[in-house]
Amino acid sequence: MVSLVMPVLSLPACGTDDISSGEETKAVPDDEKDQVENSDFSSTVTISFDNAVNISNPMADNGVSVQASGDQVTIISTAEEIEYILSGSTANGMVKIYSDYKFKLTLNGLTITNPSGPAINIQSHKRVFVQLNEGTQNTLTDGSSYATNGSEDQKAAFFSEGQLIFNGNGTLTINGNNKHALCSDDYVRIYEGTFNLTSKVSDGIHTNDAVIIDGGTLTINAATDAIECEEGYILIKDGNIIIISGDEGITTSYEGSDSSINPYMDIDGGTINITTTGTSAKGIKSLGNLTINGGDIRIKTSRSEAEGIESKKELTINDGYIIVEAYDDCINAATSIVINGGDIYCYSTANDGVDSNGTLTITGGTVIAIGTSSPEEGFDCDQNTFKITGGTLIGIGGSTSTPTSNVCTQPSLIYGGSGTQNTLFHISAADGTDILTFNIPRTLQQMTLLFSSPALKSGSGYTIHTGGTVAGGTDFYGLYSGATYSGGTQAATFTTSSMVTTIGSYSGGPGGGGGGGRPGGW
Repeated sequence: MVSLVMPVLSLPACGTDDISSGEETKAVPDDEKDQVENSDFSSTVTISFDNAVNISNPMADNGVSVQASGDQVTIISTAEEIEYILSGSTANGMVKIYSDYKFKLTLNGLTITNPSGPAINIQSHKRVFVQLNEGTQNTLTDGSSYATNGSEDQKAAFFSEGQLIFNGNGTLTINGNNKHALCSDDYVRIYEGTFNLTSKVSDGIHTNDAVIIDGGTLTINAATDAIECEEGYILIKDGNIIIISGDEGITTSYEGSDSSINPYMDIDGGTINITTTGTSAKGIKSLGNLTINGGDIRIKTSRSEAEGIESKKELTINDGYIIVEAYDDCINAATSIVINGGDIYCYSTANDGVDSNGTLTITGGTVIAIGTSSPEEGFDCDQNTFKITGGTLIGIGGSTSTPTSNVCTQPSLIYGGSGTQNTLFHISAADGTDILTFNIPRTLQQMTLLFSSPALKSGSGYTIHTGGTVAGGTDFYGLYSGATYSGGTQAATFTTSSMVTTIGSYSGGPGGGGGGGRPGGW
């Protein structure tokens, strides 16, 4: 048994860098103009692909021209308040639309395959309200090669120069064989509907200015990025999103010098399940600030340098249920990571659990961060400030960054020794109250465990047991609540006489404290 207490005031902790404010101007969607109920569409043009193209155009003398060459349909409109209703099936067709005004495009059981170009090609810079009629199945498929078409863009099986705003409870399946499945050179907004998007060459959804997801169900299988915005932001408010991608799952990717472009990403809710299959592929990656306010997010990456969640600026987690299993870092940010809430589990195959290249601040939530052997860490923030003022933290790795004592308000314990997979690690207070019961998730010859919790009080005595059994209660990836612990072997006692207490020995990784004392393993 080990009974020793070691303050870390002399250890090289993370530095005292200030966290930058991260205040930047955010572009936001125009909710009023994007809601279809705020627009009127008083005239209807119908086009049906049934053996031959059938066109009903009451606006022929009032600004709407509809011309068909075989099943290739071209619409040119100078009229306002037009709804186009498309239905039927064609194996060699296309709908191309030019319009001076916003319009509504209703898909009412439509199947278009175009072997030599996009299935739908909208050469209008205006809003397009795409209605997926309830209960309908709609399928768009392009060819692997496109016929040249002058200077016009045609980047996807469903392409638009303007905004695409989706409503309705129908289903849209898009098969992209040339480039992207769905693309707008402006933005895509999805309120509802079921989407099955496949790109054999590039992205599932690709936009220039923004992607906004308010709801709906999306299943995306993409050769490269599942959802990419080149020069703007991504906002996910709700919805059910399932992704398999060769590269990034969801990404804002602007790297230019235009200061008016803020490539931020906000996730406010929804269910997001991402699996990446490529080398260096990130589950969620923002070239700007990334903020998670809620949602159920689950990410798996499996190839080298493939991280789970990455921000090239500041990453803030305010809430959410977040599970990341990554080959490389599970959660990474270039400037700072701030965790204010949520239930977060990170398990890295070959690197750190949580890795900030700048400061790291935790004020609330439950965070379990599992890294690999030294020099990798559960929590890593190099030589920068590591501030803990609340929340429950468990970090396991070969080393750890040391919380910065003079800015922390919640005590922490660093335990150095060995660890064996599926062995319980238990801390109890002097009165027998359970403080921590945790099931070690991997075997490490040199294990460093960082623990902080509101239950860990300054100036109090505690006992560590290892092994034993647990009954009842619930567990969050090995962290038990309301359970009964019994048995085990007493490994150490300690008193929290300083803000950070160490027991045993551990190797100091970047920003980590040096070890000391006798081994605390079992």
